[in-house]
Amino acid sequence: MISENEIFPWSENFVTGIQIIDEQHQKLVALLNKLAGHMAFGSDAQLLTDAFYELTNYSIYHFRTEEKVWTEFLPGEQMTSAHTQSHQDFVINVHKLHQRVSVLHSAQAVEELVLFLTHWLAFHILEEDTHMARIVLDLQKGGSLTVAKENAASYMKGLAQVLIQAVLSMYDKLAGRTLALMREVSDRLRTEEKLRLASNIIESSTDATFITDEHGIISDVNPAFCQDMKCSHEALLGQSIYVVKDDLFASELGKEAWAAATSSGHWVGEIRLRGPSGALESIWLSLSMVRDEIQRTVHYVGILSSISQLVQRHQALELAANHDPLTGLPNRRLLDDRLVQAIERSKRNSTALAICFLDLDGFKLINDSMGHDAGDAVLCTVADRMSAVLRGADTVARIGGDEFVLLLSDLTRQDEVELLIERVRKDVSKPIDIGGDQIRVGASIGATLYPGDAGTADELIKHADLALYKAKAQGKGCYRWYVSAPAAAAAGGDL
Repeated sequence: MISENEIFPWSENFVTGIQIIDEQHQKLVALLNKLAGHMAFGSDAQLLTDAFYELTNYSIYHFRTEEKVWTEFLPGEQMTSAHTQSHQDFVINVHKLHQRVSVLHSAQAVEELVLFLTHWLAFHILEEDTHMARIVLDLQKGGSLTVAKENAASYMKGLAQVLIQAVLSMYDKLAGRTLALMREVSDRLRTEEKLRLASNIIESSTDATFITDEHGIISDVNPAFCQDMKCSHEALLGQSIYVVKDDLFASELGKEAWAAATSSGHWVGEIRLRGPSGALESIWLSLSMVRDEIQRTVHYVGILSSISQLVQRHQALELAANHDPLTGLPNRRLLDDRLVQAIERSKRNSTALAICFLDLDGFKLINDSMGHDAGDAVLCTVADRMSAVLRGADTVARIGGDEFVLLLSDLTRQDEVELLIERVRKDVSKPIDIGGDQIRVGASIGATLYPGDAGTADELIKHADLALYKAKAQGKGCYRWYVSAPAAAAAGGDL
């Protein structure tokens, strides 16, 4: 007898929006749970082998369906070939793990296979399939491939990546815990024993966990839940979870989560709550319904995991990866990303953009004579001054040493660029107080205009750098245009 408990519960987080793929994903999830159930309950070798080959064969069938969709809409794309290779690697790895299970017949080998399957399938759907599906859905609406890719890439950045890691972590924990629970049930086959084992597991968990009856009355909580609520175990027993966690289950999303758990058996997702300090915190809620042998609802089990630290860690890593640690300005990586987006926006809106490569005149002398601390202070002051001059849509980035790049977007006239350049040069050259000494630096600038200079993002920066060399060669403290930019010959004209 296979338990109704699932190693890998399906949730709306896995919906890509492409019906045939979503239907086949749900079938894959069902087959994975069936195979895991046979392994956990020690089914005979033939049943286990049949379930294994059913999952493997359906996976191959599903991969062909997916690849047909991706090839139809994204032929020749690198992500399409990489996706196909991922499918091939999956089949090879599953065969290897199945052989290991067949040879060892150990709980460790079984868990290794189940954890691989759950982790791979969750990541595959959330990361790869969702990314490609968003491109396809945009294309089906009539969008261009470039814009569809841009929209999909934007969606997959930021918090989406954090949630992917949170989901993978949750399913890793869930698979291991559920396997342990199912092995216990195979010997006892009683709901009370299942809850006893679950209680032992959650007792030591750092995730706040609660168990209620079918009416939402608390029957058990773990120490982490008591700590979060700042209330004793005894005081919480017998209270309604709707009252104890009214901030959660009184909200619309909380009500939806409870209704979904009641109708389908479980709900997982992110909910934003206010912490003790009043600040919003990201909480990952897993809410499951437990039935007895005759399918009556007897309990609800909820797990609350804070992912605020994960979000903050991601934001800190994102900041470190994309910003200069000294000035806080965007670095070359973030500049490249913004420049590519600005070029696409320029094409759509028929506007121009300018890239200005700026080098500080006299900075090396200050650095050598007054020390690096003084040099760092000058760089920070210059960065602040340039940021104050530029408009909200513009970017100033530090790309190394005393070199900066200005990205000026949404331009219609060349004199807009020249006015901004003059203001930057004027503000940079103002005196800077360093330990009571008034020092000055100048700015030499090389500039190029897009689409007059119809280069790639890398080429535009190189062309602006070439123009900077011209400015340096002609006496410093001035600016020069890249020679091929047509605006150089018609200052003040429409772009």
